[in-house]
Amino acid sequence: MNTENTRTESPESANAPEPPQPNTSTPPGGIENADAGDTGQQGGGGESGLTVLIAFCANLVIAVAKTIVSVLTGSASMLAEAAHSWADTGNQVFLMIGERRSRRAPDRSHPLGYGRAGYVWSMFAAIGLFAVGAGVSVWHGIQELGAESEETSYTWAYIVLAMAFVFEGVSFIQATRQAVRGAKKRGVKPLKYIQTTSDPMLRAVFSEDFCALLGVLIAAAGIALHQITGQAMWDAVGSILVGLLLGVVAVLLIKRNSDFLSGEGGSPLARHEILDRLVNHPDIEAVSFLHTEWVGANRLFIVASVDITGDARESELQTRIQAIEDELERHPVVMRAVLTLTRPGDTQRLGPEPLPDWYSAR
Repeated sequence: MNTENTRTESPESANAPEPPQPNTSTPPGGIENADAGDTGQQGGGGESGLTVLIAFCANLVIAVAKTIVSVLTGSASMLAEAAHSWADTGNQVFLMIGERRSRRAPDRSHPLGYGRAGYVWSMFAAIGLFAVGAGVSVWHGIQELGAESEETSYTWAYIVLAMAFVFEGVSFIQATRQAVRGAKKRGVKPLKYIQTTSDPMLRAVFSEDFCALLGVLIAAAGIALHQITGQAMWDAVGSILVGLLLGVVAVLLIKRNSDFLSGEGGSPLARHEILDRLVNHPDIEAVSFLHTEWVGANRLFIVASVDITGDARESELQTRIQAIEDELERHPVVMRAVLTLTRPGDTQRLGPEPLPDWYSAR
């Protein structure tokens, strides 16, 4: 039914004098697995917190080892790798701060919680990767292009690079396992999940570890060519290539974090399943408007306009709408749901739409 003067216009006036507190439970899988991740944003840190911690420990050990060996060998590629590892170590600190702050409970000043803090600190980490990791590597590589080759032992360089590959591999395996589990829940491929997930911590660790593994191989190739040919140019080229790789990854991470900070909507799967629940709800006749927005990792804010069944009085309408909002908010992925009545004369009718082809694995 359409009833004038009963539509709520904002979260602050949503159908009841005292709106319910936003959902703060730990998501087991989202709205029927629709884009809820493996992290407990309001809980004890979840799997993303563990992933970041493992990455921090691995990068710290590697950074110290690479720095020592770069001083001993004078290798430009090794120095680039050391800068990369120190940048990654600092980035993990940013990510740990962001992960912790994003789990703060909602309060009067932040009624939708602090979930977006994760995107802010992940943005800091990406900028650090670009400025420190990419900038130092490219700058030093260019400086070394015309340098004369010096006699040095590369044994320790190869040993440290091998150690770095192992440590980075351990961290990458942890991030990959988390990505694979999340991808299976949503019926997408792991790389697509990394690209689209609302969890900035997982995307940052996965991307940086993958980049680090490629960087180790590039550095090893540059050192080997330097050793074989006696030309320091190859070592410098390796440093530049590592820097360019870091720069590309950093720009991609900056873009994704900016997308979420500027209000990216819920995934097609999340929107599909929310609409399915609303359209098939016994108290809802039709849905004319739906807005979804990520307000943190695996946290959705929902606004919808609906037509309620029957011919109820205004007081009963408010009670029924509030009950539907409460039902939606019981799903761990929904931070807050706000329903309003469809405007009189609005003929728009929404329903679940076919999912994109990249959900074909479902």
